[in-house]
Amino acid sequence: MNEKLTILWKFIITLVKNRYLFVIIVFIVWVGFFDTYNLVDRFKNLKELAELKKEAEFFEQEIKVYKTQYHELFSNKDDLEKFAREQYQMKEADEDLFIIISE
Repeated sequence: MNEKLTILWKFIITLVKNRYLFVIIVFIVWVGFFDTYNLVDRFKNLKELAELKKEAEFFEQEIKVYKTQYHELFSNKDDLEKFAREQYQMKEADEDLFIIISE
């Protein structure tokens, strides 16, 4: 165990003596962990961005589906009346409405 510490200590001393290598290592550590735009936060943000892009794609597909349903619904008066009767139980004044749910 003592040998490992001495080897590590010698490595640290040679690292500190070589100022260029020391500055490069300090720079890498600074940019990697302490900077405003550090690498750790950057990878987290990239992961979140990928998730948000998937979510945006899902909602774009949903919007397309609803737009087609909207155009189908309002292009034909019979379809609009059928939708209103089925979804909102709307009826005319002189009729009874029975909803049959098939399983």
